[in-house]
Amino acid sequence: MLADLPVTMTAVGYDAPGGPEVLRPETVTVPRPGPGEVLVKVAFAGVNRPDVVQRLGNYPPPPGASPIPGLEVSGTIAALGEGVSQFLPGQEVCALVSGGGYAQYCIAKAGHCLPVPEGLSLAEAAALPETLFTVWHNVFERGLAREGEWLLVHGGTSGIGTMAAMLGRHFGLTVIVTCGSPDKCAAALKIGAHHAIDYKATDFVEEVARITGGRGVDVVLDMVAGSYVARNLKCLAPDGRHVTIAVQGGAKAEVNMAVVMTRRYTLTGSTLRPRTDAFKEAVAQEILECAWPLVEEGLLRPVMDTRFPFAEAPAAHARMEAGDHVGKIVLEV
Repeated sequence: MLADLPVTMTAVGYDAPGGPEVLRPETVTVPRPGPGEVLVKVAFAGVNRPDVVQRLGNYPPPPGASPIPGLEVSGTIAALGEGVSQFLPGQEVCALVSGGGYAQYCIAKAGHCLPVPEGLSLAEAAALPETLFTVWHNVFERGLAREGEWLLVHGGTSGIGTMAAMLGRHFGLTVIVTCGSPDKCAAALKIGAHHAIDYKATDFVEEVARITGGRGVDVVLDMVAGSYVARNLKCLAPDGRHVTIAVQGGAKAEVNMAVVMTRRYTLTGSTLRPRTDAFKEAVAQEILECAWPLVEEGLLRPVMDTRFPFAEAPAAHARMEAGDHVGKIVLEV
């Protein structure tokens, strides 16, 4: 099987950090899967904000990871590493990867792969792993969200925001999102949010109080940090959980710890990429048991924004950075 593979492939990389224009095709060696790994012949690669941050030079790959951008892929299994028995050559999968997704072939840990069910296109499959792993771990595992609770999500039309709204609704949460325009608010409501706040037109703290009748929300999924943290805490009900997954508004925040104590708040957060393989495999197993049946039944689909040809990776990054997208951007390899 390995003997049938090409020696080289096309990938999208860059010589030095910079704007979207630094991305360009390059010829590299096709990697070979090691023990517990599979080689995926990539059909589509998801485009995510961490890819942009990496391209800017601010998010280096963890030790041992491919320097090629791309954290999620879909495609067919081209080769199996030693000890892999749960997949077959030619089987369609999608996978969370630590890098290397912007390429014709990509290494994935077998335990980080999810089987693509009938009815799910490969374009949609590539748009699932990064957001599904991130939302599942941070909203349900770290945030301990459960049926009947309220969830506030910033960036309601982002890939993460749309997934959080849909998953939250499926698991019995009432979801409030913030968006930057009336059009995006309308899109978020159509996608699955119960309430959408235009943060440019109104104060989201006041709106959350109004919507919840002064109760507040149980979980905040925060991608902004910075000055938003103190405002987010004002939105939380007693015993609320604040989960940070990005720091787009700044890494530092000033917090009144007396309020944290008296209202019994939990402040937590995480990054996914540097976590151990065993941790990611455990999350994958929970997703397979709890969330993947929704995908198999056709009840959960990613919101798709734009599909770009592989060679137009710079345009895909430019769209991501412009912030006009609703849902997921993918590259067709």
